[in-house]
Formats: sequence, structure tokens, C-alpha cells
Amino acid sequence: MATPIGNLADVTDRARAILGSVSVVACEDTRTTGALLSRIGLHRPLVSYHEHNEQEMASKLADRLVAGESIAIATDAGTPAISDPGFRLVRECRRRGLPVVPVPGASAPVTVLSASGLPTNAFLFAGFLPAKSAARRAFLEKHRDSDYSVCLFESTHRIAKFADEIVDVLGADRVVCIAKEVTKLHEIFLVGPA
Repeated sequence: MATPIGNLADVTDRARAILGSVSVVACEDTRTTGALLSRIGLHRPLVSYHEHNEQEMASKLADRLVAGESIAIATDAGTPAISDPGFRLVRECRRRGLPVVPVPGASAPVTVLSASGLPTNAFLFAGFLPAKSAARRAFLEKHRDSDYSVCLFESTHRIAKFADEIVDVLGADRVVCIAKEVTKLHEIFLVGPA
């Protein structure tokens, strides 16, 4: 189930209803999801489901579903399985023939793209690129002449270096959008030549 990417007021009515009805919430960080539940006046059992235990927990959670429990997957921000935990559980449920019900909501790539001014008729979302500069440069080279927008996530610790790589590979005139704290009080959109 999608959770707000920043502003907690963006939680949908349907997400509230489902969170209020499930047996347990499998979440990336119990503190973050606990804060969201508290904000909307709900209390539900939480179980940790993150990138470091996702492989092991997918089977255990699917077993709980088979036993009759209902489970919502919640990430810290955004939609599960989109650069966040969730893929393995969904795959395990599909393998077992268990129903998977998407609960749409906020998606950082689409939210940023919609306010970027960049072309939106087609885009590639590639999530986080590798940490190594050579791999990031190779990715940029591969998509240098694309006729679609390319959406990426980058760590605040690497963004300056990555911006330099964009200039080196794509050129200083390439129009880019860098967004931070999207939907929050201190939201930043930087749009213009790299």
C-alpha cells in the first residue's frame, strides 16, 4: 500500500481503511509506520519487513496469509516494490496463487516528473544507480540520446558528484530537475541546465 512520500496528510482514505482492517502491517521501519498510524489514529501490530530480511520474511508472511491473516505492506515513503521492499512478497504471493491488492497513492518519480517541466509522454525510472562512478557514467552514456525523461534516485551524499558526472557525460546544457523534500515544508525543485 502506498504511503505519503513526505506530507502525512497525503494518506488516502482507502489506505486508512485498509490499515484499520488488516491483522498486521509489514513495514520497512516500524518507527516510521508507527508514526503514520498514530497520526491517523490507528494502532495495528507491526512487523519489520525491509531490504535486509525481505527474502526470509516473504515466505513467512505468505504463510501467515495462507493461515488467514490479512497483511498490508507499507514502506517508509511511496509505493512498496518500487525501489522499496515488497517485490519478493508480491512474487511469493503470486507463486502461491494468493491475492495481491494494490493500494495506489504517492509515487516519488511520478510526483517529481509531474512538476518538473520535463517531457512526460515517456520516461524511464531506474531507481538508484550503482555507487561506483564508472557504472553511473555507463548508464548516462547508454541513455544520452534518449527521447524520454530519465528518473533516478540518488543519495544526498553522492548528489554533488553525480551532478558533475551528468555535466561531464550529458553536457552542461542538458536540462535536469533535482527535487528534495517533495511535498514537505522545505520542498526544493531545481530545474534548468545541468
